[in-house]
Amino acid sequence: MSIHIGVGGWTFEPWRGPFYPAGLPQKRELEYAGQHLTGIEINGTYYGSQKPETFANWAEAVPDGFKFSVKASRFTTNRKVLKEGAASIEKFLTQGLTKLGDRLGPIHWQFMATKKFDRDDFAGFLDLLPDTQDGLPLRHAIEVRHESFRDPAFIDLARERNMAIVFADSDEFPCIDEQTADFTYARLQRSQDDVETGYDDRALDKWAKQAREWAKGDRDVYIFFIAGAKVRNPAAAQALIAKL
Repeated sequence: MSIHIGVGGWTFEPWRGPFYPAGLPQKRELEYAGQHLTGIEINGTYYGSQKPETFANWAEAVPDGFKFSVKASRFTTNRKVLKEGAASIEKFLTQGLTKLGDRLGPIHWQFMATKKFDRDDFAGFLDLLPDTQDGLPLRHAIEVRHESFRDPAFIDLARERNMAIVFADSDEFPCIDEQTADFTYARLQRSQDDVETGYDDRALDKWAKQAREWAKGDRDVYIFFIAGAKVRNPAAAQALIAKL
């Protein structure tokens, strides 16, 4: 069992003070985050490619056991016909992300809220996602944001391929609470600015209990505090780590 808890990204000016100590050089922020969290969702890869040496440097900055999830390029998911995206998927996966080595967690594939479920097209897309890259095993987490995905056919597609449907606790998007893989991927998006830890003690107890439930049967769990009152998310992650 392995539960990884963190936030989205690590470069955010309002975290300097509430999370990062005063005077900490920006180039050491990832190192600091790696000492206080157990996972980070890399979101810069959604907007553009990175260099292999950049991934290698990120891996070196964090301790053993730390995991990065990598958000897939928007050019792979923001398409009219998903199953025609083989070239963009290959470009994303070959940019050097495997330089993260054993720090590599799931690949996070996020779809726009306007993207509706089309079984044949979506099945074709999922079939383009490989099980390995450069000899490194890959895990895929699928985040959909349209109500049409509340369809047993979508759940079956994910389960057949051992791909996790992202558990999105959000006011904006549907939450599909189905375990379809040998790991769980959750994005918690309700942190509050007027609560020092983002979530009050009762809510944190609830998520700690849920994390333990998800982790039963040697299931790996990835929980990221995203959006909401973003300035509070590192504190929320640390508080949940402490609860566990």
